[in-house]
This record gives sequence, structure tokens and C-alpha cells, in this order.
Amino acid sequence: MAKGRVYLGGDSAGVGGYELTVRSDVKVFSNGPFLIGFTSSYRMGQLLQHAFSPPPPPRKPGALGRYMVVDFVDAVRAALKDKGWATKQSEQELGGTFLVGVAGHLFRLEADYQVGEARDGFDAVGCGSEAARGALFASWHLKPESRVRMALRAAERLSAGVRGPFRVVSG
Repeated sequence: MAKGRVYLGGDSAGVGGYELTVRSDVKVFSNGPFLIGFTSSYRMGQLLQHAFSPPPPPRKPGALGRYMVVDFVDAVRAALKDKGWATKQSEQELGGTFLVGVAGHLFRLEADYQVGEARDGFDAVGCGSEAARGALFASWHLKPESRVRMALRAAERLSAGVRGPFRVVSG
């Protein structure tokens, strides 16, 4: 994040077991005022990009956290359930893991629909997330897009499930 902007980067790997496909569809995109970057499933990402209509974010200062936990998550749950992707395990609904950037904030949504915001101002998801977070931590002195690209390169170098080409979006 920088001056009220969020930067998200994604790789192009589709991984299942020992198989990897470098895909042409994207893992990071915008949906209205939201930037979304996903892991877990390309199907989930496709639904978030094409079948999810998030309610408009609040304008009232301090209301964004509650909005994300209640309104945004309810809309995500409905979209995933409606399109047959959400699952139930021991009577608990489960989705997938993804990042959401909006209004200068970066949120992480977990499979159980919990919403978190890292104090560090950066986060990463997926199989290369530890390497990416380490690179983001160590590159605080670089410009935001350079930090994200460095994090993606570190993840590609240190994780078998990360591959370029990389895509970076900001908003």
C-alpha cells in the first residue's frame, strides 16, 4: 500500500498435485472499486471476477471493517453458494482464500470467511506466501510495484507452485 493505494500481484500457475499449468487467465483483477487476488481455486476466482456483485463500500469513516465482515462477506457467500462452489463441512460453510484491496486497505479473507487486516500493511496468500511476505518485509525502501514484483520473484524462486508471467494491479 502507498498513499491510499493498494497494489496486488499474482502469478500464472495453476497447480494440482504434481501438475502445473501456466495459465492465461488472471489471479488478480478489479471488480468495481475492489482489487481481488485469489488462491484456492481458479473457479472461485472466476466467480469473484464475473459473478460477484459486491455492495458499494461505505463512505462513512471507520465503517469499512464492519462492512467487510458483514456486508461484503455475505455477498461473497451468496455468490459462491449460488454458483455451486461453496462447501459445507461439519455444518460450517467454507469458501476460499483471497485478498481484497479497497479504499487504501488490504484485507485477507480466509476459507471460513474471517476477515483480517495485517498491521504491516502487506500480505500474501498461496503456496509462495511466506517467501513473498519476507520479500515485502525486507523491501520497505522500494516503490510499491517494485516490492510486489520482488515478492513474486522470491515466491517463484522458493516455491514449486509459483510461475510467471506476473501481473500487478493497483487502485
